Amino acid sequence: MAAYNISTIFSLFILLFPLSFSYSKSTIHDLLVSRGLPAGLLPKEVKSYTLSDNGTLQVFLDGPCLTKYENRVFFDSVVKANLTYGSLIGVVGLTQEELFLWLPVKDIIVDDPGSGLILFDIGVAHKQLSLSLFEEPPACKHRGMLKNQVRKEEELEAVR
Repeated sequence: MAAYNISTIFSLFILLFPLSFSYSKSTIHDLLVSRGLPAGLLPKEVKSYTLSDNGTLQVFLDGPCLTKYENRVFFDSVVKANLTYGSLIGVVGLTQEELFLWLPVKDIIVDDPGSGLILFDIGVAHKQLSLSLFEEPPACKHRGMLKNQVRKEEELEAVR
C-alpha cells in the first residue's frame, strides 16, 4: 500500500510540476515592475533576457531599433545594466537623442515612485521625465525600417 501512495504522489507531482513553472515564467516587463521600474523602459521586441545572481541584466532584442518616449531612443541588439531595486546602473546599449546629439544613457533611476519622475543620467546631464511616459512597452522600429524613416524625414525637410 505504501508503494501505491508513493506512485500516486509521484504521478501527481509529474502532472503538477509543469504548471508551477508556467506561472512563474515572467517577461522582462514583469521583472522591471517587480524591481520598482516601469514596464515600458524596454520595448515590446525583447526576445529574451538573463539576470545573474549579482544583478547583471542582459536584454536581447531581435536587432537594433529606435523608439520614442519624449525624445528618440536607440536600443542596441543587446542592452546590459546592473539591476537593483528602482534602478538600472551602468547601462550599455542605450542612447538618447538630445538636441541633435546621440548620448549614451548611463543610469536610469526611480528614487521616489510617488514623485512620478524617473531620472536618466546621460553623462553630461541628468534628465527627469514623467513615469507616465514609460507605462507601456513601446514598439521599436528595426534597422531596415529606420533607413526608410530617415529617408522620409529627409524628403520632408527638403519640401519644407
